[in-house]
Amino acid sequence: MVSPDRKRRAVDRAQKDLGVSERRACQTLGQSRSTQRYRARLPKKDAGLVAQLHRISKGHPRHGYRMVTWLLRSEGWDVNRKRVQRLWRQEGLKVPRKTRKKRSRGNSENGTQRKSAERVNHVWSYDFVHDQTEDGRPLKWLPVMDEYSRENLALEVGRGMKGADVVEVLDRLVEERGSPEYIRSDNGPEFVSKVVCEWIEKRGFKTLFIDPGSPWQNAYVESFNSRLRDELLNVEIFSTLAEARVLGNEHRSYYNEKRPHSSLGGKTQNQTSHNSWYKERGHSTRFTKYSRAPNVS
Repeated sequence: MVSPDRKRRAVDRAQKDLGVSERRACQTLGQSRSTQRYRARLPKKDAGLVAQLHRISKGHPRHGYRMVTWLLRSEGWDVNRKRVQRLWRQEGLKVPRKTRKKRSRGNSENGTQRKSAERVNHVWSYDFVHDQTEDGRPLKWLPVMDEYSRENLALEVGRGMKGADVVEVLDRLVEERGSPEYIRSDNGPEFVSKVVCEWIEKRGFKTLFIDPGSPWQNAYVESFNSRLRDELLNVEIFSTLAEARVLGNEHRSYYNEKRPHSSLGGKTQNQTSHNSWYKERGHSTRFTKYSRAPNVS
């Protein structure tokens, strides 16, 4: 049901925009001409109440007229809810529409939004994912990603992993692929341990630690982790640690060799990993869903 005041504004708008007469606009919109010409006169007795409504609305913008009525009564005002509602609408007061909060990028210079990979072996990232075997004993997975090519460099699993185990995995990868310039991670005890930091410093690359409680700053490995859980950990029941390792290796091979990636234009990771071919022709190894990867033969 449309209030007379809103109809009054609609008639005024129709007269202004369409150039029709008041009679024609009122007849079309179902508004009485006497009601249209009526102009409310604010009684002097309501002036103080209106001032209080504006005060409360300004101090508590999420309060509606019902809450305002209760607040006024608690302050000693003998007011009727309908009177407050009438004055509330008359003054054009309303609760602002809720807006979705925007997640801040944060102040960290080490997040993917501010320091992104520009080439293969520029930035690696890693994190832990927790699961368990059928008997309830823990499993701790360690995926390592190349953020530029999206390749899953390693997917190790054990009952538990400490700093020395992380160093062992990284040492093997560096021997096979060379050192990255940076490695991104959270501030977990395994990643900030003395043995890991000393080994990284010895190898000559740098760490990028994201802000605490800010997983979106380590977006690529977090994206991989969500798919790992969705496509493997939530599907398979691991009887033993050995079985988890076998299935983990199979998943890593599938992820790199057969699974299409939307970030690579529907290509598999291996289809875009011919770096020498791309370097010779000046192409990027990354594609979006709006671009087409060159036909590599």
